[in-house]
Amino acid sequence: MRIVYRMSTTAARRRVIRNLILDQAVTSQAELVDLLEARGMSVTQATVSRDLAVIGASKAHDDRYRIGDRGNPDEAVAYLGRTIDEFVESIQHSGNIVVLKTPPGAAMVVASAVDGASLPEVLGSVGGDDTIIVITATPDGGPGLAAKLEQIGARA
Repeated sequence: MRIVYRMSTTAARRRVIRNLILDQAVTSQAELVDLLEARGMSVTQATVSRDLAVIGASKAHDDRYRIGDRGNPDEAVAYLGRTIDEFVESIQHSGNIVVLKTPPGAAMVVASAVDGASLPEVLGSVGGDDTIIVITATPDGGPGLAAKLEQIGARA
């Protein structure tokens, strides 16, 4: 018996956008709308804008969209602050674990920002659909990291 998993239209569109950005020079949201239209996906520029934010795409210095291109470490922490401010609904901790809750579909962009910030307290993160689990480098680092993430988000 073969199991077939169906991807939602939103997830499929975001996967296509991610692949387009990785495979070719995409320089505008209007261009992405046209490229998606050519693949049978009719979307608005506003939808593409939200999708770009969720997948963690931003414009680089060469005016192309890039995924995860944050530049220097200070910019990476500033980006983390913006993603926390925009997407994180709660931050909780237990021992060496910090749990961040987001709206559905936003966890991966926040997890990517956490990893991109290269915080010394962070051993790694795992993002699902609406939850990110961050593991701290020390057995009792959860409370300190949770407080630091709250501060980073408040500065955004």
